[in-house]
Amino acid sequence: MARAIHHWDLWVSDPAVAADEWGWLLGELGWAADGTSWVADDGTYVFLERSPDQADVPHDRMRPGVNHLALTVEDRALLDRVRAESSAHGWHELFADRYPHAGGDDHTALYLENSEGFEVELVVGD
Repeated sequence: MARAIHHWDLWVSDPAVAADEWGWLLGELGWAADGTSWVADDGTYVFLERSPDQADVPHDRMRPGVNHLALTVEDRALLDRVRAESSAHGWHELFADRYPHAGGDDHTALYLENSEGFEVELVVGD
């Protein structure tokens, strides 16, 4: 079976800060670092870059474009650990008052936002 996503390029304002934040999160999820990219077990990868064509405006996930990225995690224990450690790595929790069911009673997930405003939803595998 072909993987659902081959890769995505994430344009960031500060590559060093983004590499710390995303690198920590993706590393916790088992993605391997490969320079300025991280690779999942299935070969899907994410590449972080600062484009010379990029405008210097803040990211706003509420504008047209991608709102957030949802990734699976293997179990609730990993979700809880990432939640406990995320703030020390530049992420803050969204919807904390409804953890772990902010997406509904049958949906176990953690919603995080990094310092640039990118949201990631970590979902316990379905």
